[in-house]
Amino acid sequence: MELDKNKFALAAGATMGVWYVICAALVAIVPDLAMKLFSWIVHLIDLKAKVSFPEVIYGFVEVVVLAYITAYVFAWLHNRFMKTA
Repeated sequence: MELDKNKFALAAGATMGVWYVICAALVAIVPDLAMKLFSWIVHLIDLKAKVSFPEVIYGFVEVVVLAYITAYVFAWLHNRFMKTA
């Protein structure tokens, strides 16, 4: 089965839009927590900070969970868009 490129792109764009809104809300509402969460993924946020073993594990778990959620939402949206065809 070939993917409908437009529906696939709509699902990708919508998924990233959801993440953008969540990210912006976190930064606006709880900036310190947002900085901590993002520092576990993007090690270059604070170049003076040293990456410790627990933070590597936290970052790994965070990336795996976010990837799972992203793929799930993406697939759900793609299936919804396919039903509207």
